[in-house]
Amino acid sequence: MAPPIKTIDTHAHYFPQAYIDLIAQHGKRVGTTVTVDDKGVTFIQVGLHLRTGPITRTFIDLDERLKIMDQQGVGMHALSLTQPMVYWADDELGTHLCVAFNDAISAAHKEHPDRLIGFACLPMQNVSMAVKELERAARLPGIKGVYFATAVRDRELSDRSFFPVYERCEALGLPIFLHPMMINNERMKQFYLINLCGNPFDTALAASHLIYGGVLDAFPKLEVSLPHAGGVLPILRGRLDRGFYTRAECKTISKPPSSYLKRFTYDTITYDEELLEDLIKLVGADRILVGSDYCFDIAYEEPIRFLNGVKSLTAEQKQQIVWNNAARLLNL
Repeated sequence: MAPPIKTIDTHAHYFPQAYIDLIAQHGKRVGTTVTVDDKGVTFIQVGLHLRTGPITRTFIDLDERLKIMDQQGVGMHALSLTQPMVYWADDELGTHLCVAFNDAISAAHKEHPDRLIGFACLPMQNVSMAVKELERAARLPGIKGVYFATAVRDRELSDRSFFPVYERCEALGLPIFLHPMMINNERMKQFYLINLCGNPFDTALAASHLIYGGVLDAFPKLEVSLPHAGGVLPILRGRLDRGFYTRAECKTISKPPSSYLKRFTYDTITYDEELLEDLIKLVGADRILVGSDYCFDIAYEEPIRFLNGVKSLTAEQKQQIVWNNAARLLNL
């Protein structure tokens, strides 16, 4: 049974078996394989450099997920894909993967309507196909938002080719949730820095492109949610503003970048209570959503308990963060 207090984790990853099976069946034509080690743990290998896993049963098995959610005191998960996403695939396979994922999260919602919703994945490598799948997925029960990586192949999110997708997301009232794709850099191969440092910077890069690239101005009602509490974006606000005031190439917008910080929502994944308090002071409790990064080893094991440890929060603010903000954003 769901916890008595309404709570939602908006950063909770899911791998449907149908998605994995499609990669196993058709991925080799684009250099992608699925392997299972001697312990029965699944990995997805895209080319030579991107490896996802271990994809344990807790990513796949919904019954196991619900048990863990109960233990964590989490009432609802917003299911989302994570790397390797679908952009590595050709147009046909990428679309099939999105259809399989979106249908799976809708089916999960229909089976557990009070516990599971989902964020649709789109084949952004082909914008016309992405718009078509967006229109289809938006009609599926349980689809409450759209999930993007922080870049699509070699294109940044400020690329004008993506504007038709943003236009439809805004019109449909579907918020966009972003997720890093692991910056591949030789300097970050040790000490898990590809995640510890790479992901927060990748998030800030994507947000900066959305700001400087005029996306937030072009689509004033579009909601964009940043993972990992916005990464390093909040502490770069002064530097981004300095560029706006002093550099000609940064004068693409009419007001300083820091003024856009409240256009984003942010999850609670800071791993530090004081950092979360600073973010709340900066953007307001009404822009914060619970996130855990379920169920990677780095994830919060008890995301609600972490939030309860932020002593400066009032009961009203906690209620906003654990449920009200997401309920409003996702039309729950």
